[in-house]
Formats: sequence, structure tokens, C-alpha cells
Amino acid sequence: MRCGCSGFLRPGQAPTHHHHHHPMALIATSPYITARASTTTAGPATSSSRSCPLRAPGRSAASSRVLRAMAGAGADAAASATTGGSAPPSLLVFSGGTAFNGVVEELKKVTTRVAHVLPVSDDGGSTAEIVRVLGGPAVGDIRSRCLRLSDESTSEALSVRRLLGHRLPLDPSEAKLEWYLIVEGEHSLWDGVSRPYRETIRAFLVYFHNEILRRPVETFCFTNGSIGNFFFAGARIFFQSLDAAIFLFSRVSQIPAESLVLPVISTNDRLTLGCELWDGTIIRGQNEISHPSNGRREVVNKDCKSCNALPSSIKRVFYMSSEGRNLLHEVSTSILF
Repeated sequence: MRCGCSGFLRPGQAPTHHHHHHPMALIATSPYITARASTTTAGPATSSSRSCPLRAPGRSAASSRVLRAMAGAGADAAASATTGGSAPPSLLVFSGGTAFNGVVEELKKVTTRVAHVLPVSDDGGSTAEIVRVLGGPAVGDIRSRCLRLSDESTSEALSVRRLLGHRLPLDPSEAKLEWYLIVEGEHSLWDGVSRPYRETIRAFLVYFHNEILRRPVETFCFTNGSIGNFFFAGARIFFQSLDAAIFLFSRVSQIPAESLVLPVISTNDRLTLGCELWDGTIIRGQNEISHPSNGRREVVNKDCKSCNALPSSIKRVFYMSSEGRNLLHEVSTSILF
């Protein structure tokens, strides 16, 4: 990897420049993203556009104020639906990411006053790779729903949607090369994205990349990676809040104000889906439940006709910690409105 103002760092190599883009500085000055809970005006960002972006400095006082506002804004946005000026959702939908996405497109034509409650247990695709290396809850289903709800009324909105919905190639070398072009801001996917959006999105992609470099023991595989998942993961790690990451992604993708996207469990822990069969067997992992592999590590085949049957019927389903313990997790309070 190259190192310089527009380059990359080798794993373990420290950057030589000290003026870096910081995600909060970009958010504080972006006219497109407003933290409603904030009562303080953040000062303008002074980072040079020529600086190396692969290392985030300590938070300034101004960015910390915006950070606190953003961290609480996700819950505030949900609460305002029942106490504020906008009407509460007329529909509550519990679904997975893929199963309901086709319906969302048609439902938008009828009403956007919908609360979408989504799982944090997806353990397939690029989501699994993010969770493996960086930990935290799975965000793939939430990202997918936000994109389905995103604005399509302007050319820039379509450009942002295309960028966040893009997946890298299946070939590992090609995927890594394309990721470098995107995070460097040199890919054609940035065409049509204005500077405020460009700097905000790229800041969190760079933050995500920096988090990967800080874990040299784990080699991250970019194969078929989702740019939206990388952006979402960067925001969640930076804010240390799943709700704040959803709030940011919702604002960037401009989902309707009266639509809510909620995690069934609001957590920063690494969780997976587990189930107990009637014969007492405990199965760990969403893919192992839906597409049993008998312990073999192989690509999941979504063709239901080729699926192996479970040895017994399912008795109960629950979330498990990354260590395999069956811990109790509270349902997100935003759902209980």
C-alpha cells in the first residue's frame, strides 16, 4: 500500500502527517446532517483537504458535543414519533433484511409511516467478515432496509444510494484494489456526490479502514464487501452506539422522516442467533439454522431444495453471545412505544 497524502498505510505503519480528517469535524460542518438534540453550534472544521486521512486524532470539545448529540439522537428520533410533531407509524413490521425488501418498495407507494424492526444476527456475507474482525452486532439487515427506504428523488440521492449499495468484486485482489480506489475518493462511484456528502461518507470509510489496520493479526477479506456495511460499521465503532449509527445512516441516505428503522436489540456486543431443538440440540448461527452444514465450512447455498434437514424441530430461538452463552438481552426500548 502507498503512504502519503493520498496513499495508504501498511499494517503496523504509523502515519507521518498530523493533520487528519476526523469524522466528527466533517459532521459538525455538513449542512445535510443536523443533530436535533444539539443546542451548541460546533466550530468549523480546519483540517486541510490535502492531509492524510488514515488516522483519526483525539476528539475536540466541539466534536465531543456533536458526538453526544448524535449518540442520543437515534433514540430521540424514535421517541419524537410518539411525542412530537410527526405522526406515529401506522405499521410495525418485524422482518429480516432480504425477506421483506421486495415488499418495502411497494409499501413506500402506500405509506412511509412504518416502523421497521430488524435483527442483529445476520452472519453471512460481508457482515460476517466485519463481525469476525471488528466484533459488534451484525448491521447488514439494517443497512439493507435503510437503502430500500432511501431517497430517490434527485440525481445526488441516487448517486449516494448507488455508492452505499455497491458491492466489491468476488475476486479478492480485484475487491481490495477497488476498495482502495473508493476509500481514496478516486472511484467513479463518487461522481454526482457533493462535497458535504462525500466528506462525511468518506470520513467513516477511512475510519473503518483504520480500524482494520489496527488489527494486523486478523486479515480482512474485502470479497463481495458492501460499502454501506463498511460505512455503517465505521460509524458504529466511532460512536460506540448502534442507535447513533442508524441515525447517521438514515440522514445520509435520507429515509423519510416518518419512517423508523430499529434494531430488535440495541447493543454493541457481538451476538448471533441460536436455537434449541426438541431433542435438546443447541445450534449456533443463523446460517447453521437455516442452511445446516453439519459442521463443514462452505459457502451457504440459498437454494432451499438442497438444504439439509435439522435433526429435530425447533423448540425455541434466542440470541447468544459470541462466546456461546445464552444471555438475556432486553428488547430495544424504541420498539415499545
